[in-house]
Amino acid sequence: MLKPEILDTFLQLLDEAKASGDREPTAMSVSTVDGSGRVASRIVLLKGTDERGFRFYTNYQSDKGSQLEAHPQVALCFHWKQLREGVQVRVEGVARKLLDEESDAYFASRARQSQIGAWASLQSQTLPDRDTFEQRVARYEQQFEGREVTRPPHWGGFVVEPDTMEFWYGAEFRLHERVRWDRHGQTWTSRLLYP
Repeated sequence: MLKPEILDTFLQLLDEAKASGDREPTAMSVSTVDGSGRVASRIVLLKGTDERGFRFYTNYQSDKGSQLEAHPQVALCFHWKQLREGVQVRVEGVARKLLDEESDAYFASRARQSQIGAWASLQSQTLPDRDTFEQRVARYEQQFEGREVTRPPHWGGFVVEPDTMEFWYGAEFRLHERVRWDRHGQTWTSRLLYP
């Protein structure tokens, strides 16, 4: 569980990022590792934060989903260039699948075309040509015509439960301020890091 002070700091920075005009203030890099130890990073959108951690959604059969299933250790990074002199928030921890009810509720809130896309996309697999994908989209549009689109069983959310967080505040001449939080059991401790 996140310490309230840490959660409040993050949410305040996120609110500042949203107010700053950033086009994607919830964008974060998600870094995972595969079975051979190869690291992969990509940008995804944060879809919620609470005392448990940071939520995002994906196709569980994608590269990202498969890697998290095999190795749930994950790193996230937010970078808000227009805040102050630049702010980063680094998160490390374990990704756990959300309950079906949580994934269902979020899926129901998505735009219908995004729901159809979750069925049509074989995320991370080779696509022979764009027409193949468009045919899959049309097939699922027809399948769900006149009724609600249900969540595919291969699609859902993860929550990243942090054990380490760092708030990095940029400063002139690279004299940055870095505050690192580490969890030991249920206790969080903080320390400053050299820039």
